[in-house]
Amino acid sequence: MARLYSITEVAEAFGLSVPALRYYEDCGLITPAARRGRVRHYDRAALERLALVQLWHVDGMIPLAGTAAVMASEQAAERKALLAAQRDEMTARARRLERAAAVLTHMLDCHRDRPLECPVTRAHIDARVDAALAGEELADDFLPPNEPAQSLSGPSAAPPASARRGGR
Repeated sequence: MARLYSITEVAEAFGLSVPALRYYEDCGLITPAARRGRVRHYDRAALERLALVQLWHVDGMIPLAGTAAVMASEQAAERKALLAAQRDEMTARARRLERAAAVLTHMLDCHRDRPLECPVTRAHIDARVDAALAGEELADDFLPPNEPAQSLSGPSAAPPASARRGGR
């Protein structure tokens, strides 16, 4: 007979809490092989499935709903499409994080005492206010394209090309 592992043993072995395992079960991600009294027990197949959940959710950073969809997909093409969508969203999120880090790096490296004295910040703020007043989409790129944060910082930072156009 195959060895069964109690929910407590599994939680400890996988670095999870018992409530997390119960939640995974509620989401349909794992299923206990047996119950002995009120205690759930898992076989090796359930542990392998849990390891897959961790691969997608923890290592792959896919939200639990996405993990459940990937786990439920029967067709390789469907699974790959779900994974590609997750990867694309993650790539877009990484770009947003890089932009946010560049903004903060610029603000930390800028030698101006006040943000609006910085030509880069001034150009962005002016563009954002103008867009808001014109009912246009607000710019979400603090730094102009092709101008890395490090080239814009410092006391002698010249205004970016976008700020030099149009007399701003």
